[in-house]
Amino acid sequence: MGAITAAVIAIAGVVVGWITIEIACKPCLEKGREAIDHSLNPDYDPDDAPTTIRAPLYPNPNPSPDLHEPTHNHPNPPLVSSSTSHDVIKAV
Repeated sequence: MGAITAAVIAIAGVVVGWITIEIACKPCLEKGREAIDHSLNPDYDPDDAPTTIRAPLYPNPNPSPDLHEPTHNHPNPPLVSSSTSHDVIKAV
């Protein structure tokens, strides 16, 4: 009788663990399952799929002003003097 009880408890633990993972990782699992469905569908053509355009991470293409440009027309002049010899380093 003890072996049956241990087996039932183990199976219940596995079921509860599976449900927890399904709930916690639902968005990731849905995307993965959708990708698997697309890859297994012989009629799916990636070129025909609608493309979604996402907003850029940095909407301003020049977030920091160039120190070598004159600032008389710039609405927000840089806080650093343009007479310094520092170059602007842009991270890509």
